[in-house]
Amino acid sequence: MRMLRYAFDEALSSLWRRRQSALLAMATIAIALFVLGASLVVAGNLDRVAAEWARSAEMSVYLADDITSVDRQAVELAVARNEVTAGHEYVSKAEALRRFKQTFGDLATAVDNVGGNPLPASVEVRLRPGATAGSGVEQLGNRLRQMPGVVDVRYDRQWLTRMVSAVRVVRGAGLVLSSILTLAAALTIANVVRLALHARHDEIEIMQLVGAPRAYIRGPFVMEGVIQGGMGAALALLGLGVAFAALQTSFLTPLAGALNVSSLEFLSVASSLGLVAGGMVVGCLGGFAAALGS
Repeated sequence: MRMLRYAFDEALSSLWRRRQSALLAMATIAIALFVLGASLVVAGNLDRVAAEWARSAEMSVYLADDITSVDRQAVELAVARNEVTAGHEYVSKAEALRRFKQTFGDLATAVDNVGGNPLPASVEVRLRPGATAGSGVEQLGNRLRQMPGVVDVRYDRQWLTRMVSAVRVVRGAGLVLSSILTLAAALTIANVVRLALHARHDEIEIMQLVGAPRAYIRGPFVMEGVIQGGMGAALALLGLGVAFAALQTSFLTPLAGALNVSSLEFLSVASSLGLVAGGMVVGCLGGFAAALGS
C-alpha cells in the first residue's frame, strides 16, 4: 500500500511537470476510446432494434381484388395451421385505406385523387419469435405465393438479415479503427513515460545504487500510464455522453420513433466502467513497456 501511494504521488508530480505532453497522450487515448464507445453505442442499439423487430416480425399476404371467399378462407387456413405463425388478421381494402390515411396523413389527398381504392386486401400474419431465423417462414411464403388469389407475399426477414449484417459491419469497423487508435495511444503514452525516464535518469541511478526495489523505481512510471489512460478514457466517456445528450431530442428520439422502438440507449454502466478500465489497462501497458529499460 505504501509503495502504491509513493508511485501515485510521484506520477502526479511527474505528469504536472510535463503536463503538455501528458495532455497529448490523454487526448490520443480519448479519441481512440471515443471511437470505440461510439461504435458500441451504435452496435448496441442496432442489436436492440433487430431484437424488437424479430419479436414483432410479420408477413403480409396481399390478395387479389377478385379473390373468392373460398380462396381467402384457404389462405387463412394455411396460415393458421402453420407452426411458424402466432396469429393472423384479415385486412380488407377499406381497412387498408383507413390505416394508410391514418399513418400517412400528408398523402391522403393524393390517394383520393387517384379515384377508387388502390390498396389491396391482405392477411397480416404474426410470426413466432425466432421463426424468421429458420426455413419455415421461407417455405410458408413459397406455399402462399402459389395459392389462388394471392398477388404477393412480403415478410420482414430481408430487413432483419440486413440489420444483422449492419451490426456486424459497424462493430467490426469500430473495432478495427479503435484498435489502430488504441495502439497509437499506447505508443504515445510509452513515449511520454520514456521522457520522464530520461528526465529522472540521475535520480534512478542513485536509487539503483542504494538498492531500491524495482517496484519503487518502475512503479511511478507505470502509474503515470495508468493515470493517463484512465483520464483519457474518462474524457472519452464524458464526450460521448455530451454528444449523445445533445443529439437525444433533435435526432435520436425521432429516429427511435421511425425505427419503431421505444428509445435509443447510451452505454450501460458495465460497458462504461469497462471502457474506463480498458483505458487504464492500455495506459498501464504503455507505461510498463517504457519502464522496462529502467
